[in-house]
Amino acid sequence: MIQSSSIGARADSLAREFLYTTEDFNRIADLCYERAGILLPPAKQDHVYSRLSRRLRSLGLKSFDAYLKQLTGPNGVEEQRQMISALTTNVTRFFREPHHFEHLRTEVLPELAARARAGGRVRLWSAGCASGEEPYSLAFTVLRALPDAAKYDVRILATDIDPEVLAAASSGIYSEGAAHDLPDWVDHTMASREPDALKIAPSVRRLVDFRPLNLIRPFPMKGPFDVIFCRNVAIYFDVPTQAVVWNSFIGVLQPGSQMYIGHSERPPHALVTRFTPNCITGYRLNDPDRPATSERRK
Repeated sequence: MIQSSSIGARADSLAREFLYTTEDFNRIADLCYERAGILLPPAKQDHVYSRLSRRLRSLGLKSFDAYLKQLTGPNGVEEQRQMISALTTNVTRFFREPHHFEHLRTEVLPELAARARAGGRVRLWSAGCASGEEPYSLAFTVLRALPDAAKYDVRILATDIDPEVLAAASSGIYSEGAAHDLPDWVDHTMASREPDALKIAPSVRRLVDFRPLNLIRPFPMKGPFDVIFCRNVAIYFDVPTQAVVWNSFIGVLQPGSQMYIGHSERPPHALVTRFTPNCITGYRLNDPDRPATSERRK
């Protein structure tokens, strides 16, 4: 953590709307790491001020010290959730990194669709789903491969640490501009393009279960999952925390299951032999004693 003198701390707060010291930043960083495994390096000090200033305004507070008292007070758990949301929520969109959805459709879903039609169980998971565009993109892709998915045991789990974004996501209502990110094959049976909103069809929403989940805590579900999307989430974690999360994912996958991660992310080195890369930042879980070998990239 950053070391500071009292003079330096006072200087930190000059020309700011709210009193904010390096010590305030250090305490917030400690809370974020303890609460959610999120690493905030010193370079994020201004980012933290910018993101959390809105919370101070809404609460009518004058300093980050007062905000920290609220975070650590008797009713601090809810505000800690608000803090984590403010620091991690980023702009997303439908079908972000479209090559993952194309790989899922062409290389993974044919086998899963056949299994579903034969009476088998199929489970997909969007981990760190934020405002819901990713799990709904998964649902659209599943329905393209298996139009009658509702007849079978096919479900998509969508989780995030923030209950408020989950509530918004479960409504399935987005701004009209979000429709620009949808491919042409997502028709009116899947989503309604209205003048002032994009509304996800009930048949699509019924495929998705939204639940709050902290990825650094033990998972309450046992799986197994056939597909996990966890993209642009591990970037918030340090290497030891990433290893914990990846081990937890392995625990709810089965050999042959597929995992997709963000374009700048990689499995921890100690676990890389457990997976075989089979597309850009896409990996298949190996049998436990089988070494990883790169497949032809598609």
